[in-house]
Amino acid sequence: MTSTLPIRLPLDGNTASGSRSSQLPQFEGSAHAKAILFGEHAVVYGAPAIAVPIHELAAEARVDSAAEGVRIESELFSGDASAAPARLQPVVTAIHAALAYCGKSDESVRVQILSAIPHSRGLGSSAAVAAAIARGITNWAGVQLTTAGLYDIVQQAERVAHGNPSGLDARAVTSDGAIRFDFGAVSPVRIGAPLSFVLADSGIAGSTAEAVGAVRMRREQNPEGMETLLSRLASIAEGAIDDLALGDHEAIGARMRDAHEVLHAIGVSSDALDALVAAAHDAGAIGAKLTGGGLGGCIIALAHSAEHAEQLGCALREAGATRTWTATVPVA
Repeated sequence: MTSTLPIRLPLDGNTASGSRSSQLPQFEGSAHAKAILFGEHAVVYGAPAIAVPIHELAAEARVDSAAEGVRIESELFSGDASAAPARLQPVVTAIHAALAYCGKSDESVRVQILSAIPHSRGLGSSAAVAAAIARGITNWAGVQLTTAGLYDIVQQAERVAHGNPSGLDARAVTSDGAIRFDFGAVSPVRIGAPLSFVLADSGIAGSTAEAVGAVRMRREQNPEGMETLLSRLASIAEGAIDDLALGDHEAIGARMRDAHEVLHAIGVSSDALDALVAAAHDAGAIGAKLTGGGLGGCIIALAHSAEHAEQLGCALREAGATRTWTATVPVA
């Protein structure tokens, strides 16, 4: 199942309860997108993964009291939560989980959702929206939200969106810096020099569940060959920890190139993703690879500088990317 969460709130303000926003206090919560830099798919089998925050793409929830029931307002759906379509069930789950956490399951509330994070692109849209909802509702309720509580609420929504999530997205979209995720354990990753990235959308929706299932099937059919490839992905992620700490862009880029070759070999890339990776390299990217589950979604390319990232974005759009975004991961 792919993530199909709201993207933006209608801008005209003509919602059924739009006039109430100026009369009642609103409380906000937000979260950002993420990109997996190394470790896709190997993380499912206990290997480490490295994820970086994409602060330039964010989701926001605005919460206030409602006259009756639970109301959702978003670009995809506006109305009572009980009438929300199946694709909004992760949102509904997050709202009810957050209300339960606050001890306010019977309270009436309105949740407005705004998100610039594209869905079904491997950037953590569903997790970020759920995290924004959790933060917004707890702010509205005046209840302190613990790290464990936030994780639990997001994971409840992620199970509806993806079936059996690893927990990586739930951690990554709420972390200010790069993280190492290793079988559920999370630790910060040191960044020795700023990293300028370009994310490019292939225009094809990805499905993490489908991609993970395909890798699992290939692993059952060819256990020795797949174990070798998955071990290579694990080794690339492990080695990248030191490269990131040193700020060694060339080494990081080389590992990105290697990782994409392995991801192609395990069958989760596509012609569109391969073409964008090649275009990024042709335009001078230090390294590029798919990010996320694959079979669609985005690539991530490492640029020499923020200025070069803008040039890469132009080249990737000319090569067929439907949209691009630039992002910077600062020294940490």
